[in-house]
Amino acid sequence: MGIGCGVGAAVFWAAGLVAARHGIAIGLSPSDLALHRFIWSGLALLPIVLGNGAADFRAIGWFRALVLALFGGPLLAMTSYAGFLLVPLGHGAVIQPSCAALSGLLLASIVLKERLTLGRAVGALIIVAGLMVIGGEALATIGTHGLLGDFTFAAAGLMFAMFGMLLRLWQISAVRSVGIVGVIALIDIPVHAWLFGFDRLIAAGFFENLLQALVQGVFAGPASTYLFTHSVGLLGAGRAVVFPSLVPGFTLLIGFLLLGEVPSLLQLIGFAVVLIGFRFTQKS
Repeated sequence: MGIGCGVGAAVFWAAGLVAARHGIAIGLSPSDLALHRFIWSGLALLPIVLGNGAADFRAIGWFRALVLALFGGPLLAMTSYAGFLLVPLGHGAVIQPSCAALSGLLLASIVLKERLTLGRAVGALIIVAGLMVIGGEALATIGTHGLLGDFTFAAAGLMFAMFGMLLRLWQISAVRSVGIVGVIALIDIPVHAWLFGFDRLIAAGFFENLLQALVQGVFAGPASTYLFTHSVGLLGAGRAVVFPSLVPGFTLLIGFLLLGEVPSLLQLIGFAVVLIGFRFTQKS
């Protein structure tokens, strides 16, 4: 059960990246996709959060809640999705989870004072080598704007690592954070209407919006968080942390099967190098 939940979370995260790449390809903007990512879970959880007198907000404080929403809310989603405007799926599939892992190791060592073992340090260096392969491929085949897309994914990985570090620092469960961030993110509705409007969402049609609502708003959001949290409870954190390393492979596979995007040889080599680094970072 624990393994099934962990693998399911990785598949859902990967599906979210593939759906985002598809959404960008058909004309949706990163802000449109971010709206789908949070509006539905936010609306669904609003009665629950308010029904207990906003106890979660009062328990952690409004300042911490707003900081969590900053690093784990719509801004994170828009940063993540914006990379697909410049580079193909394979870059986002590998760079964002890898940079999240690298940043997580660094933040855990500096902020949480966790000991950085030799194996994890070696793994971090191997991941950097894999990212350099992918970045070099972007520069050679796409140009300098390809590197900008890669840096965008790297920034999203750093933001996600900050979000995870804050959850651990403030001892807030991932499931509780979904409700807190989702409700605060509802402010994105009037902001989106004011800055961007809904023309692109309307033009995309019912089916495409339903697809993004299900994949981004349900599977890649609260469902994946619940499954991963449940796997941690069943297997322990030490064994469950390996599952995010499956996201790049699942993303490349789903993207190939559903979108027909064939990763280049250098992307596959970079992914293989990164995966080796991942394995080192997961060792205690």
